[in-house]
Amino acid sequence: MLCRVGYQMALLNRQVGLSLTHLSTTVIQRQFSITGACRAIQKLTRVRVVDNSALGNTPYHRPPKCIHVYNKTGVGKVGDKILLAIKGEKKKALIVGHKMPGPTMTPRFDSNNVVLIEDNGNPIGTRIRTPIPYTLRRREGEFSKVLAIARNFV
Repeated sequence: MLCRVGYQMALLNRQVGLSLTHLSTTVIQRQFSITGACRAIQKLTRVRVVDNSALGNTPYHRPPKCIHVYNKTGVGKVGDKILLAIKGEKKKALIVGHKMPGPTMTPRFDSNNVVLIEDNGNPIGTRIRTPIPYTLRRREGEFSKVLAIARNFV
């Protein structure tokens, strides 16, 4: 009788231990996937305007925030267009740098950088103050005017 009770206790400990192990790995995986997405630009992400437009450089009590990403995944990378809420207005912007690590040999920035553009794709400012990734030159037909006002490439 005593042997049977010990066997049942061992079986119960094994089942509980497996379920706790499964639970902890699920929690770890969930945290990993969320933190990776938080560094890319998605809805409600704060961004930094890096051109010299008057709208982007005047101080305001709220930072510019992304309210929509114009692609299928909803996560913006370099070269994607987004919609910003800036000073109570809605403006389109082009992502020229983000915190999330990208493919090999692409730069990773300390902040999420955007350049304000008009609806037809022309930039609002006349200069870009920070270096922008060299990978944007591959898509030159879309962003030729943004590339023309850039000073430095990385």
